[in-house]
Amino acid sequence: MGVEWYDEIARRNGGYKTRASFRIEGISGEKIFEERLISLLSECEHALDAGCGHGDFTIRMSPYSRQITGFDNSKEMIKIAVQNQNESSPINIRFIWTTTKEQLPFKDAEFDLIYSRRGPTSIINHPRILKSGGKIMGIHSGAMDKVKERLESNGFVRINIDIFDQATILFPDENELAKFLSDMPGNIDYRLHENRQQFYSLIDEYKIDGGTLGMKEWRYIWSAVKP
Repeated sequence: MGVEWYDEIARRNGGYKTRASFRIEGISGEKIFEERLISLLSECEHALDAGCGHGDFTIRMSPYSRQITGFDNSKEMIKIAVQNQNESSPINIRFIWTTTKEQLPFKDAEFDLIYSRRGPTSIINHPRILKSGGKIMGIHSGAMDKVKERLESNGFVRINIDIFDQATILFPDENELAKFLSDMPGNIDYRLHENRQQFYSLIDEYKIDGGTLGMKEWRYIWSAVKP
């Protein structure tokens, strides 16, 4: 999917977030990632949030860090991120628009921590901006082999990948499931009348435990160090 999808989600949802109501049972990789990140932020001078979206997570991490820079390739997301920053007033973060498809506008060794929370794994291709001894980490739900290959080819060491597949996302009804699926990257809006038939053709895939609507939350957390 292209940046146009993210721009549309920004306009429709007010950022890179779902409109759905749900609950999670089990150990969530997202929670573990946040805990690990917080422990690292307190030890670094300047962190980079690669693919910061509308900035809510960056702002939430700001109390634990000296300085965070967040970037995204969606101009609509960055607009919302700046608005959110103005409303919450953290002084140790900044948001910029840029893309990993080009040379990133940062100095050599500018960051001692880079993280990507379901952002572009292509940030791995930019080791230039990370200090020697600095850490890069992320959480994603796809392309695990590609991430490992990129880390190795870019010279990173102490590569570690942990899989989290025991949590379950549970939805109270069909409407909330439709919202959730619609807000997954690249999907059509299943809430629209013209797309409902496609939604109902999928719904049986998400029935568990005698009809409860849900799905596994499959995530992997990866990390590595620049030598």
